[in-house]
Amino acid sequence: MTTTPRPGRVRCAVLGSPIGHSKSPALHRAAYGVLGLDWSYDAIDLVGPALPAFLDALGEEWRGLSLTMPLKRDVLPLLDWADPIARLTGGANTVLLAGTGAERTRRGYNTDVRGIDQAFRDAGVTSLGTVHLIGGGATAASALAAVAGLGASRAVVSVRTPARAEDLIQVGEQLGVAVTVRDWTEQSRVLAVPDAVISTLPGGVPLPVAFSRAVRASAVLFDVAYEPWPSALAVSWRDAGGTVIRGLDMLVHQALAQLRIFVNGDPDRELEGESTVLAAMRAAVAP
Repeated sequence: MTTTPRPGRVRCAVLGSPIGHSKSPALHRAAYGVLGLDWSYDAIDLVGPALPAFLDALGEEWRGLSLTMPLKRDVLPLLDWADPIARLTGGANTVLLAGTGAERTRRGYNTDVRGIDQAFRDAGVTSLGTVHLIGGGATAASALAAVAGLGASRAVVSVRTPARAEDLIQVGEQLGVAVTVRDWTEQSRVLAVPDAVISTLPGGVPLPVAFSRAVRASAVLFDVAYEPWPSALAVSWRDAGGTVIRGLDMLVHQALAQLRIFVNGDPDRELEGESTVLAAMRAAVAP
């Protein structure tokens, strides 16, 4: 959904295709309300081939963009600068449009890593040793970076086509995490009882890997999907008495980092009244 902003109004948007399901507009608009910002934030349906022309056509009223896959990868060569974690993980989900005239720049960031890290910490998980990842895309790379920050030293990645996830081995090497990529039918060869299981599969995708009750009862589940919720995986985990972290928690925290970038130009600089902003964002997307 797009709106017609008033002249001079700062503009931001989330880009992707399909994009109608995105909760980003609700999150960002709720924050703008608390911060007293007369900014607009829209959802724009855009495919990869159209991204270069779209960026070139943006006026100086544009401040920030949130990106979904596959645009996270597509945008990297179109940036003037990208933070190290975006380069390492192969994707930027945030673009800051700053400066004027010839000094105008596009700066890319990966806030997904921060979102995953903070969601774990909110659940009381501050240290990890071994993890089992399901799925091998850009979100899996971000998850690797996040668990490395929590001390993980080993990860098994279960994917449909192992050859397409070999780059995660190199990402792991740079992070100090030993990564093994397996076909997801080889359940007997993955970690018996990891500290955490992270599913990066889209919502509604049938789970290709079965987990024992022992794993579900002791390992923390992080399911990045948030619609439909609870997922079948989350239900099975709860039935076994295990701990479940929702993808919605990651979404809120990565959006908060985006807001720091759009408003303050720095993901490490907190917003004014940030706890109130965060509460409003959570309320805006509460089930």
